[in-house]
Amino acid sequence: MKQEKIIVQEHSIISEAIRTIEMEAEAIHHLSSMINDDFVNAIDALYNCKGRIVISGIGKSAIIAQKIVATLNSTGTPSIFLHAADAIHGDLGMVQQQDLVIIISKSGESPEIKVLVPLIKNFNNPLISIVGNTTSFLARHSDFVINTTVEQEACPNNLAPTTSTTAQLVMGDVIAVCLMKKKGFNVADFAKLHPGGALGKKLYLRVSDLYPDNEKPEVRPDHLLKEVILEMTKKRMGVTAVTSEDGTVLGIITDGDLRRMLERNGLENIRAKDIMTKNPKAVLPSEMAVNALDIMRKSEITHLVVSENGKYLGMIHLHDLVKEGLI
Repeated sequence: MKQEKIIVQEHSIISEAIRTIEMEAEAIHHLSSMINDDFVNAIDALYNCKGRIVISGIGKSAIIAQKIVATLNSTGTPSIFLHAADAIHGDLGMVQQQDLVIIISKSGESPEIKVLVPLIKNFNNPLISIVGNTTSFLARHSDFVINTTVEQEACPNNLAPTTSTTAQLVMGDVIAVCLMKKKGFNVADFAKLHPGGALGKKLYLRVSDLYPDNEKPEVRPDHLLKEVILEMTKKRMGVTAVTSEDGTVLGIITDGDLRRMLERNGLENIRAKDIMTKNPKAVLPSEMAVNALDIMRKSEITHLVVSENGKYLGMIHLHDLVKEGLI
């Protein structure tokens, strides 16, 4: 009997989880019908803003506002967060003359919002509302209205902000992406704002930042096997390039090549050119390190020759990329 009760509870939880996901997904899909001329005009106003984007809200909408601020800042639109309750107790001073204000609210009728809106209008700052009630006080006093109306909260009691805050969050992402597109914000711009961590390294770290710190194993085609082994042992890369007198890359020898050679032949009279792999995989020093990693993965190798115009510059190892946190 107890086991049957647990099964029923588990089934109920699964059903409730699916219902919530489907309800929020439907609300997000419905947002596409709310993209209109007012939205386009709001994006133009944001794009042409000479100051910062000040985003405000109360309760759960304030939390969404903070996330949107973070997204806009990371994608090239300077933004700050202003809590609606704190604004009317001194923080309104952070709003400057050229700033544009966005206020987020489901009802558009919160007491704090009703106090804040006239103050913003008195400063003559443009006001955009992201609101779930287009006939509300907030919507009526906004220069531009971005509609995030939802039919019902996912909350079983239709009370806790769930579907409505998801809609606000998605609309914030929509605004950020539209501004990125309008500004031509590209990968290089993104890298400037995200220099730290693995993400930053994927965007700015180049092969030229890695190979100069490594040894540069190198032998000539006519070097005997003993000399090849000594060079590989001395430089401790597990590999050596085979180059001509002018430094042109002719091939590569790995420790795997040595093992395979020993299985087939004796050691006498073996030279570098006899066991090297011709035309090895190579990469330019200016290449992004993450692209070098992609070449290694696709080719199932652990080393890459670094060369330019055919001239041998050095070697990078998979461990270099691991050390930098790209894997």
